Amino acid sequence: MSQRTEPEDAGPEVRSPRFRLLRAGIMSRDRRRTSVLVGLLLVLVVALGATGFQYDFWRSAWSQQTLFPNPNRQLPAACAANEFALAGYQRRGAAQFDLRKTTIPRKRIIGGGPPKDGIPALTEPKQVPAREATYLTPEDRVIGVVIGETARAYPLRILDYHEIVNDRIDELPIAVTYCPLCDSAVVFDRRTELGEREFGVSGLLFNSNVLMYDRGGRPESLWSQLKAEGVSGPAARVSLKALPLELTTWQDWQKRHPQTTVLTKETGHRRDYSRRLYARYFASPDLMFAVAPRNRRLPDKTPVLGVWTEEEARAYPVGEFASSSKELDQQLGGKAFVLEYDAAANNLRVAGADEGVQWMYSFWFAWAAFRPDTELYEPEVDRAR
Repeated sequence: MSQRTEPEDAGPEVRSPRFRLLRAGIMSRDRRRTSVLVGLLLVLVVALGATGFQYDFWRSAWSQQTLFPNPNRQLPAACAANEFALAGYQRRGAAQFDLRKTTIPRKRIIGGGPPKDGIPALTEPKQVPAREATYLTPEDRVIGVVIGETARAYPLRILDYHEIVNDRIDELPIAVTYCPLCDSAVVFDRRTELGEREFGVSGLLFNSNVLMYDRGGRPESLWSQLKAEGVSGPAARVSLKALPLELTTWQDWQKRHPQTTVLTKETGHRRDYSRRLYARYFASPDLMFAVAPRNRRLPDKTPVLGVWTEEEARAYPVGEFASSSKELDQQLGGKAFVLEYDAAANNLRVAGADEGVQWMYSFWFAWAAFRPDTELYEPEVDRAR
C-alpha cells in the first residue's frame, strides 16, 4: 500500500474548515506544551521536512483550537463563504474525474478541502486479534462486519482519517466506508456491473457526503456513499450492494464476537489515532457544508438506522429505543426484518432480514436529504399494529 501525501502548497482554495481540521489531527499531541517544547518541535519539523514530510505544520498544529471554539457557534454563513472559496478547487479537482452523465447537480459537487487522495483510503490493511487491540477503549465506536464465520471490526477513530477501507473477507471484496461529516457507515460489495472496484476518496462532496472514486477506472467515475451508486461517467446509476453491518462499541462487539480481528493503527500513515478527529463537529448542532433538502422533523445530527428496499425507505432514530433492550419484527416494501436494541451499548442493529433489505447508519440530515420520501419510524404507530 503506497502512502499518499498532500501537496506542499495546497493553495488557499483548499484551506476549508474541514481541511484545517484534518491537518490539525496529524500532529496535535503537543499543542499545549510550553515554549521550550515548542522549540524542540521546531527541530522535529525541520527533521521531518528533510525526510519528505509534507504537511503544513503551522496550520495543523494550532488550527483546531479555533475551528469550533463554541459548540453553539452558527456555521452556515461561514460555510457558504467557504464553498465560494472552493470554487477554483472544484474546477481543478473535478477535472480529474469523468463527469459525463452526472446524475447529481454538478454545481453542488464541491471541494471538501483535501485534494484527491488527500484522505488516503486503505487497501487490505493489517488486522490484529482482539487481545492485541490495546489502543482501543471499551467505549470506542466500531463498524462490525461478519462474513461467513469471520468477524472484523473497523474503529471509527481510524476511519476518521481514511474514510474507506478496501478489504477482503473470505475472498469477498468489500469496501468499509465512513463519512464523519454525516456519521454515515455503509459496507459495500466491491463487485459491480463494471467488475470489481477499489475505491478512493475523491476530495469532493455532495450534500456534505463523501464522493468516492474507482481507482484505475478508465476513466475514473464518482460514486456516492449515501446514494449507494455511481453518479458520473461509466458508473452512473450503477448500484452498489450494501452488506450487513453494525455500528456499536468495541466492548459490545468483542463480547459477542470474541474471535474478531480488528483494524490496526499501523496503517503506514502518520496519524494521531488516539482521539476522535471530529469531536468538536459532533458537539456542535451545525453543519459544515450546505445540504438540500433539509428535513426538520428531527434535529440534523440525530443518529438513525436507515433501512431500504427497492420500493421504500424508513429511518429508525436510535434514541427512540433508549429506554430498554428490545426486539421488533418489522416489514418494509413487502420484506421482513428484525431489529434488536441493546441499551447497554446503545446499539440498534438488524438481527435478520429477507433478501433485498439493506441498511446503513447516518445522521438524520444526510439520510433525509438523499431519501426525501423516507418514512420515519413512530413507536406509537408500531404499537398500534
